[in-house]
Amino acid sequence: MAAGSAWAEGVLQLLRRMNSFHGQGSSKPLCKPLYVAGQEVGLVLPRVIPHLTRYPEIFQVTDREQGRVELSSRLSSYEQRSCAIQRVLEEWRDQRLFDCLSGWRDEKYDVMARFSDDPLLNMERSATSLFGVRRYGVHVNGYVRGGDGGMAMWIGRRTHTKQTYPGMLDNLAAGGLSAGMGVKETLVKECAEEACIPESIAATARPVGTISYTYEDERGVFPECQFVYDLEVPADFVPEVGDGEVLEFYLWPLEQVKEAIAGSEFKPNCAMVILDFLIRHGILHADNERHYHQFIEGLHRAL
Repeated sequence: MAAGSAWAEGVLQLLRRMNSFHGQGSSKPLCKPLYVAGQEVGLVLPRVIPHLTRYPEIFQVTDREQGRVELSSRLSSYEQRSCAIQRVLEEWRDQRLFDCLSGWRDEKYDVMARFSDDPLLNMERSATSLFGVRRYGVHVNGYVRGGDGGMAMWIGRRTHTKQTYPGMLDNLAAGGLSAGMGVKETLVKECAEEACIPESIAATARPVGTISYTYEDERGVFPECQFVYDLEVPADFVPEVGDGEVLEFYLWPLEQVKEAIAGSEFKPNCAMVILDFLIRHGILHADNERHYHQFIEGLHRAL
């Protein structure tokens, strides 16, 4: 296999992995849709459903047609729904019922059918995979443009104590959208906390789109949408380790970054964000990569 073909196959494997919920052998056909106030907001794993029947005042599980899970209509407000779900999740955590809850974050994510909708409730971050609710985040491509027009990209390495993907390569800054937080607000916050980027620089980041994917692993189902920003930083700017989530930063030529995303060192969704960068900046296109259309499809697969 030629070197270019090997690289492309590595990227295709990445995209298949990050869209594994759509593939053969996933639990997708066995999941039940989760409805709140008449809106579908998630997909409940089959191993979770039997435990919901212990809370008939909160969950109604039906077997009509393919079946569904509904949050009780008696829980009519954001606060009531959030408190009811929190009580259940705390019981499950204390009972050590699901492994994903051992990574309890004390961080809430808003739950809604679409990002443009008002949130219906919030849920502990570590539990969202049990209910297949969509998670949103922000990722920042930090890059420098040289005098010859070439680009280099700032890459972070996650600390070895991170709960997820320890020691792997990451974007310059990234983070999930906590309940009540805006997208640009989260970007500025993560830039400051992770890389000590002053707001005067972070605020110049350009919104360039989203990537979407749904994967499944031993923790559950992860439908995710990442808001992507490009941030061109001054040539003399050097990010610094901030809150301890990043071990160190590297400034790599774009070709080196391109080669690395097809390997195993990058946190997978960060590799996807960089793949999107390479496509948007014309580094990859239909005339130099025969899998170009597959790359684009793999970056934008909704649940």
